[in-house]
Amino acid sequence: MNKEFFDALDMLEREKGIPKEYMLEKVEAALVSAFKRELGGSTNVRVVLDPKKKDMKVFQQLTVVETVENPNEEVALSELTGRKKYKVGDVIEREQKLKEFRRLSAQAAKQVIIQGIREAERSNMIRAYEEKKEELITARVYKVDPENGNLVLETPDGRVTLTRQDQIPTDRFVEGDRLKVIIIDVLGQEARGPVVRLSRSHPAFVKRLFETEIPEIEDGTVVIRGISRDPGSRSKIAVESRDPNVDPVGACIGNRGMRINAILAELSGEKIDVIRWYEDPEKFVAAALAPAEVLGTDLEGERTCKVKVAPDQLSLAIGKEGQNAKLAAKLTGFKIDIKA
Repeated sequence: MNKEFFDALDMLEREKGIPKEYMLEKVEAALVSAFKRELGGSTNVRVVLDPKKKDMKVFQQLTVVETVENPNEEVALSELTGRKKYKVGDVIEREQKLKEFRRLSAQAAKQVIIQGIREAERSNMIRAYEEKKEELITARVYKVDPENGNLVLETPDGRVTLTRQDQIPTDRFVEGDRLKVIIIDVLGQEARGPVVRLSRSHPAFVKRLFETEIPEIEDGTVVIRGISRDPGSRSKIAVESRDPNVDPVGACIGNRGMRINAILAELSGEKIDVIRWYEDPEKFVAAALAPAEVLGTDLEGERTCKVKVAPDQLSLAIGKEGQNAKLAAKLTGFKIDIKA
């Protein structure tokens, strides 16, 4: 039995990453608790776990007294025989056999051990998510909640809920679908497991997609200087090249749009404007209003820019419900006043 127990701890460490030392502490606490329950709450016990010998022993500790008042804690001096001489006040130990446990005590110990395993697994999961914070991961849809649209996802480190609010409005997934998400934050843990915020609607999701799909961004040749996003509808991303021979916009779009198309396929119909970043704010504002063509710009104050466009470009510059102008303003940090 002892061998099987220690083999099980080896397996937990190997397959679930739960340190053996951690579980030995939990098992020791469980056995102490169970023996106290069995022998009396005030009983002192000592547990010896030897993983090398794969041996487990439990000793009841008794104080030597003249007259026994509490048999769970004391032993009479007159009862002790043998070579060793004892005196009142000494503490002796008597080994207790595990097979003598009542079922209730054994079950109590088992529950403590199981709880220890669950706590360790949750801690491992939280640590795994913490290490991947702000990273892009691939998950599979395990369950779709028909009432609120939330998705339960199977990730490499466990099951996590992706709320409807953190999905792209145009997302439509069914059980078994695979999708990409970004880990935004790890908020703690509940009884069911770690509370992790995943997202597909956050601007960082688009940023990570570009970093994954565009080699020049991954190696640092092209730098993302800003993103503004209306999830499911349109995003604007400003890029700059550190190499004068590399066109940052062309690098992101790719030959015949192959690179940008791979990103768009993950965004459920959302459009993306890739914009060259300029240090000159007037040039940057003009570029940010793409796909509209700007005739001229004029800075007013620190954060306001007046923009002139041709009459046939006005509606395009402003966009449906002002979306294009709003995204451009958010990207550049300027209040933009557009006139024809």
